[in-house]
Formats: sequence, structure tokens, C-alpha cells
Amino acid sequence: MTLNNAQLLEPALPPVLEQQAPPAAQALPDFDRDVWCILGLPFDRVSLRQAGDIMLGAAAQKRRCFLSTPNLNFAVACMDDAAFRNSVIQSDLSIADGMPLIWIARAIGLPIKERVAGSSLFQWLRETKVETGQAPMRVYFFGGPPGVAEAAAEKLNAVPSGMRSMGFNSPGFGSIEDMSDAETIGRINDSNADFLVVALGAKKGQAWIQHNLKHLRAPLVSHLGAVVNFVAGTVSRAPLWAQKTGLEWLWRIKEEPKLWRRYWDDGVALLNLMAWRVLPCVWDARRRQPAAAEFEQAGMVCRRDRGGDCELLLSGALGTANIARWRAVLKDAAQTSEPLVVDCAKVSHIDSAALASLMLLYGDCVARRRPWAIINPDDNLRRQFHLHCAQYLLQPLA
Repeated sequence: MTLNNAQLLEPALPPVLEQQAPPAAQALPDFDRDVWCILGLPFDRVSLRQAGDIMLGAAAQKRRCFLSTPNLNFAVACMDDAAFRNSVIQSDLSIADGMPLIWIARAIGLPIKERVAGSSLFQWLRETKVETGQAPMRVYFFGGPPGVAEAAAEKLNAVPSGMRSMGFNSPGFGSIEDMSDAETIGRINDSNADFLVVALGAKKGQAWIQHNLKHLRAPLVSHLGAVVNFVAGTVSRAPLWAQKTGLEWLWRIKEEPKLWRRYWDDGVALLNLMAWRVLPCVWDARRRQPAAAEFEQAGMVCRRDRGGDCELLLSGALGTANIARWRAVLKDAAQTSEPLVVDCAKVSHIDSAALASLMLLYGDCVARRRPWAIINPDDNLRRQFHLHCAQYLLQPLA
């Protein structure tokens, strides 16, 4: 079902631009991103405003920005679902959408201090002032319960703002393939949307985006399930004090009682992670902090082997202190398609920042079906990967 925008726009807004070309694809990951590993996923260190500016810039430049918004439930599910995890790793912007993630970051000593909720980011973009002569950001809603996407489109267009709905589609409960036919994708593309908001449930939504991303013209794409309900007014968002104190879950249960089981499971998972991953990680960090010389003298060499492999020969400590060198080596390793071998025989330490950047290279290898192997890690290094929930990186990719 396609929205008739002329019936919904009141008052009139600037005319829609001509049909846009597909966004410029980014062939390689952006290794200059300031990313940190929390519970096995990379998170960008950004404020709400910085995330909003990234989205606005991508929309203006027609550059792809696949936004992922992991919360604790996301992170826990990713531990047992490689495809779900890879969808986050391969995204262009990953924001910490949950106070438990911020608490964990603080405990470990990571500089991610602000929760950036997907719904807050959407609202920030909605409230962004539109300069004279510019058109609002064009939005398309895909998914949600029957009638909710339509209501969201109507509410969004009811008053002037930084956004304008160009259409909606509530595809029901079919398979990803059923929701990915040429007519459905064509309808989305014909809307000329700048921002495609998907609401199919986290796992299914991320999978649908991954399945269709190369065919979609909208520069901005994200699964923001709750946003459709919030905009439509079918569910009220928690007060600001609840969002900031980590008590939003109580409000969500009040609004949607069926969520109590999810939040109970999340609470149990959080206690388990704190006991077996986070606190041991904190203890390890305090017990042994590498000396500055270990970072300064760290070896990072990318070598093309005569046998056809691309080898990363590493030694010493890898982390924030030498992150610029680390990112440059990873960028070099991503330039080729030969099987990648990461030799960690002489690596003594790897921190959250170095792990997160390594995840970007791993995600690129998965996307390109490029063989990957980390070899010769000692027990101490294996433990560091494990405590950061990144042990999957130690599994080879054929």
C-alpha cells in the first residue's frame, strides 16, 4: 500500500526532488571510525548530535548509512546468532541504545558515556530546522502492526517538521523473501525516500535490510521498531528521567505488558554477563596494564605471502595508544581479496578499541566471503577475546 502524500500534507511542504540515484556504496569499511567493543559488538563513540550530523551528512551526500541500534537484548541475541551479529558489524553506524551497555562501558573504562537511542535520534532529526528552500528529510515506513505505519505517516505529516513521510507499507508476517519482491522494493525506491525506517522485529528487520540493501536507493536505512509506534501514538515513550536512569523498561512493560518476559530474560543475562565477563575484564585490566613501551614497540606488518595469503604479523600490545597505526594496517589488509591470516603469536594484549576495529575487517571478510583465520593466540590472548565476548573472531572462515 502506497501513501497518497497529497492527501496527508497539511500544510504544504517544499516539492519533492526528482528521483534520486542509488547512494554511493562504500566499498571498504571506514577504519577511521572511533569504535569500541562492548559485549562482542563494535559501537561508535558518538553523542546524539554527532550521530544526527552523520545521518544528515549521509543524506545530503546520497551516501549509504546503514544504522544499527543495539541494546542489551540485541547484544545477547548476537552471541548465538552469527548472521544477526554480522548485520551489526557490517553497519556504517552502531549506537549504544541501552543504559546497561553504558553501565558496562563505564565499568570497563570505555569512553562511551552517552546512550544514543534510535528513537531519540529519529526525534532529533525530526526536530532539525529545515533551511529556507530545502526540503525536509523524506521518510518511508516499512513494517509495524497493521495500520500503525499509516498512522505514523499521517502523524508525521500533520505538522511541519524536519521530516516528511513519502509512503508506508505494512507487509504483514511473510518471509523475508516474500517481503523482498521487485514490486515492494520498487515502491520504496519510487518514493524517493532519504530515510527508510524498518519495523519487522530486530532479527528479521536486520536480516531484511541485509538482504535488500544493495537494491535500495534510500541513503539512510535502519531498523527502528519502536519508532513507528511512538510516531503513530499507539505507544507512549518513557519520560526523560526514566530513559536516563535505565528504568525505561518499567515504562515499556506498562505500555506493552507482553514485554515483561523479554526484560526478565535481559536482566538475568545482564547479571550473568557481569559475573562472568564484565567484572573479570575489569579485574584483568586493573591487574595488568601494558607498559607504554609495549604499545610503542608493537609490531604491525601487512605482508602478501607468495603462497597467496595476506598475513598480518603482530606483536606487543594493540590498543588505544597505537590505534592510528592499527587502523592503517587494517585498511591496508582490506585492500586485497586474498585469504587473510592474522598471526598473533607475539601479541600480549588487545583492548576494546583494537578489537572493535578488527571486527570491521572481519565483517568485510564475511561480506566478501574472504577466508579469515587468527592463528597462534596464547591462552592469555584467548582469555581477552573471551572476556570481550569476541571469541567468534578466533573461528576461521573458509
